[in-house]
Amino acid sequence: MRRWAKIVISGTLIAVIGVGGYAYSVYRPVVNTLESIYEPLESDAAIAASDSGGKGGSLTASVGNAGVPAVRELPADLSEQQPFNLLVLGVDERENDIGRSDAIMMLAVNPKKHSVLMFNIPRDTRTEIVGRGKVDKINHAYAFGGVKMAVDTVEHFLDVPVDYYVKVNMEGLEQIIDILGGVTVDNPFAFDFEGTEYAEGPIGMNGHEALMYARMRYDDPKGDLGRNDRQQRVLSALIEKGKNISNLTKVNSVLGAVKDHVKTNLTKDDMMEIVTRYRTEIGTVDKDEVQGEGRRIDGIYYYLVDEAEQTRIRAELNGQLDRTP
Repeated sequence: MRRWAKIVISGTLIAVIGVGGYAYSVYRPVVNTLESIYEPLESDAAIAASDSGGKGGSLTASVGNAGVPAVRELPADLSEQQPFNLLVLGVDERENDIGRSDAIMMLAVNPKKHSVLMFNIPRDTRTEIVGRGKVDKINHAYAFGGVKMAVDTVEHFLDVPVDYYVKVNMEGLEQIIDILGGVTVDNPFAFDFEGTEYAEGPIGMNGHEALMYARMRYDDPKGDLGRNDRQQRVLSALIEKGKNISNLTKVNSVLGAVKDHVKTNLTKDDMMEIVTRYRTEIGTVDKDEVQGEGRRIDGIYYYLVDEAEQTRIRAELNGQLDRTP
């Protein structure tokens, strides 16, 4: 788990998923890929225009709808090794359907503390959807308004600005896993799902089996929290395989899949800064969980997070980022 989180924040998830040190031998294809997956938020331009003092200054810029208290500050200055947070959206996109954010993960990186704080926001969390004027499941924000609405809604839920995002199409992970020859994970308990048996202990899986493994939740005693854990196990195993790529054909195939299935508002230079300035500074990873309870409201299942828990998570996040709430 710790090795996975270190690699994620060092940029290999963004370049997917672990081309790692070998990337330097195929520099131009990697650069082309990083440039092609860059997709800024609409608000990024407004924030950049307001930054008369240089990136990472103290100016702020309001985003989202009127009446919404969430404020996006200028993104962290990565060249100065400032703390930053990264919102990872694992999206279930299908043909003729924008899909929903199947996984919502926040990473808060502080090189001065040599640590990362990591937690998932359960997809069924009931909250206000910014820009829709209604309360709904947090993963519906992406379906209603894409990455912009998802980021605005997470910011509003946490009352903490998001510096950067990475969107990964879950179907793309299936393709990448097959290119790399499958993955092996240590499965904590046996279960059957979608016609496949997953035994307890170490199991090898192809791309489709791994994607189904990561999606199952109703037979997991921990529900959404258990699925979050399995998603992280798959990503960890995938990165380990990616680190050992030695075949140029496989590298080019992975880069092709990345172009089709990953988007981020981190620029090529931002990602290079993360690789060169942050990777060696991270010593520990602290994992947290958003605590709540499942409940049906008008026949619909939601994960309810009370105000006290939101305050606790917000304080943990601000503390990790050295920000005063």
